[in-house]
Amino acid sequence: MTSTRPVATFSIVAWDRSLPAWGIAVASKFPAVGAVVPWARAGAGAVATQSYANTTFGPRGLDRMAEGRPAQATLDQLLADDDGRAQRQVGLVDASGGAATFTGPECLSWAGGLTGDGFAIQGNILAGPHVVEAMALAFGDADGDFPDRLVASVLAGDRAGGDRRGRQSAALLVVRQGGGYAGWNDRWIDYRVDDHPDPVPRLIELLDLHRLYFDQSPPDDRVPLEGEPLLILERMLHRLGYYRGPETSTLGPEVRSALRSFIGNENFEDRSDLEAGWIDRPAFEFLVRRFGA
Repeated sequence: MTSTRPVATFSIVAWDRSLPAWGIAVASKFPAVGAVVPWARAGAGAVATQSYANTTFGPRGLDRMAEGRPAQATLDQLLADDDGRAQRQVGLVDASGGAATFTGPECLSWAGGLTGDGFAIQGNILAGPHVVEAMALAFGDADGDFPDRLVASVLAGDRAGGDRRGRQSAALLVVRQGGGYAGWNDRWIDYRVDDHPDPVPRLIELLDLHRLYFDQSPPDDRVPLEGEPLLILERMLHRLGYYRGPETSTLGPEVRSALRSFIGNENFEDRSDLEAGWIDRPAFEFLVRRFGA
């Protein structure tokens, strides 16, 4: 059965010129909003489709922008082909950061949007226009990198009243060329909170986890596997049953083998090099917090 429920949503669609990257952050009083609203492709752009969402706007819009069409021309064509345009809401950013947004006259109030340099913000069934205005201010003022700014924007909208019916789900999708796992695709960051009483802060926690597991520290923020740090890890290995040998301040074969199993089970292979004898400090500190010194 085809759903006719409105995807009452507030979203930001944006790009980062320096990377380049394209992304969407979105939240809603609607289950699994990330399964409906956000679409993005490196080198093409990003689309948020919502309010009785026409999900074909995502792939069709990306295909057109991949051909070099600007966001506004792409939006105009999508709407011209859609008999239900009066109920649609959509935001687009193209391959060069051009932005466009549309709110149909039959979207449930308050509904509207705005565009700025490299971003489009839109929402429906909101507490008021101050929601999208707060999102725009936060995106411009937020510290951190591009994903940080996206989630800061949607958090500002959420805390300004967001969806006036309440909270349920949120999502973050960011793409860049070769940004996916092992560089095989463009899906750099792709997290969803499908059903939660306060989903946007949980989404931010997931972004923090992404950084913990997949970021890389500079050489000056690595912990050498020797001395006290190595003894701390050995004690963990003893408590957890990975290692039964004597304590040592040298990364010998038995300790290295035990650490390899432990690090692998905790998914920190990308944040350590046991042959070179180091572990990234954020990973080391996380392990100490989790398992004790």
